[in-house]
Amino acid sequence: MIDELYLEYAKRAAPFNNWMEGAMEDLQDMFIVHNIEEIQGLIAAHEQFKSTLAEANKEREAIQSVPAEVQKIAQSYNIMLSGINPYTAITHASIDSKWEKAEEFKACLISLGHDVENDKQGEDEFARIMSIVDPNGSGSIALQAFIDFMSRETTDTDTADQVIASFKILAADKSYITADELRRELPPDKAEYCIARMVPYKGPDAVPGALDYMSFSTALYRESNL
Repeated sequence: MIDELYLEYAKRAAPFNNWMEGAMEDLQDMFIVHNIEEIQGLIAAHEQFKSTLAEANKEREAIQSVPAEVQKIAQSYNIMLSGINPYTAITHASIDSKWEKAEEFKACLISLGHDVENDKQGEDEFARIMSIVDPNGSGSIALQAFIDFMSRETTDTDTADQVIASFKILAADKSYITADELRRELPPDKAEYCIARMVPYKGPDAVPGALDYMSFSTALYRESNL
């Protein structure tokens, strides 16, 4: 039974690990932009990547449950494990490490929403963006530099609806969010800040521990405008 679980883990971990490595490589690549349409295309591609993360996280959790099941069986039958999966060198720790990097990108991508129109004003805005993310005028931009710029640009212009939309993504489209989800998706200090200030969610679909991110977002935005 343990051998079968080791094999299942190896079969599922390999393609998932390849997906994560490919995603991170794409996100960190240099890219060349010449006009507004290409920036808009990049944002659309980033949105598509962001939309895959919820399903990918389900697969990660399923994969990570296999070693836990192995440990459970070993403890039940007093089996001494070597600690090495004979079918793969991919460890659950390495998967978690790469996933954390993907989550960092997701946190930045949630903030993407900079609107550049296809007109003279838009061209001027495009030139301003390029002067910041490509100060040497090389035409090549590190994607991380672009994402950092976009997240900085939108930090001070978020509306309550945008904040709610961000929480909705973190909550996998639910009307509420849990403390565990916040701790998994946000940096520790931000997660605890939200948990301490969110009131319990009272909707008909509420579960124990459900938190109301909508009222929190509305109140947060109202305070920021005082």
